[in-house]
Amino acid sequence: MNALYQCRNLTQRYEGRTVLRLLELNIARGEVLALTGPNGAGKSTLLRLLAFLEEPASGELHFHGTPGRARRQEVSLLLQEPYLLKTSVFENVVYGLRVRGRRHNLREAAEEALLAAGFASARDVLHRSWKALSGGEKQRVALAARLVLRPLVLLLDEPTSSVDAASARAIEAAVRQAALAGTTVVAASHDLDWLSSLDARRLELCRPS
Repeated sequence: MNALYQCRNLTQRYEGRTVLRLLELNIARGEVLALTGPNGAGKSTLLRLLAFLEEPASGELHFHGTPGRARRQEVSLLLQEPYLLKTSVFENVVYGLRVRGRRHNLREAAEEALLAAGFASARDVLHRSWKALSGGEKQRVALAARLVLRPLVLLLDEPTSSVDAASARAIEAAVRQAALAGTTVVAASHDLDWLSSLDARRLELCRPS
């Protein structure tokens, strides 16, 4: 297996309490992995570690065969409650591109990402304010802001927990399309039917004893 991530004896602790214990995990490049398990099993914690937002308390976490923090920009995490800038949809979607120094073809890139995230007409939504979006639309705009970066890895933390059925289907289609394009996807969710629709390998986490 061409392992993109290699985890060995990985643990995380908060205030002396162990919240994640993982003996071994390999994630192949281009794989779709579904994280399941009860609350407190460490799914969100593992996603933050895979996004290099935290350092593990102990163990090894390698990315491309080396400690991965230097390549953090290749990984994008979509949270359960998306954070949007208090501005237009367009500015939210292209923010990451601007940070990376891109100045050209931003509108085209934003429209393509919004269509991929399930909006029927990207032009109709581009200049809407973040305040005018429904919960499902906010989640899809946040997803578009990640898809536009074409990340090597897309991490999803309960992406459909607070959206309607139509938005859940749109997110599913977007994730499947990203996976077909070669993006490595790791998704944590309690919605087992939604996870099944991704045709993903499953990893069930347990609460650390």
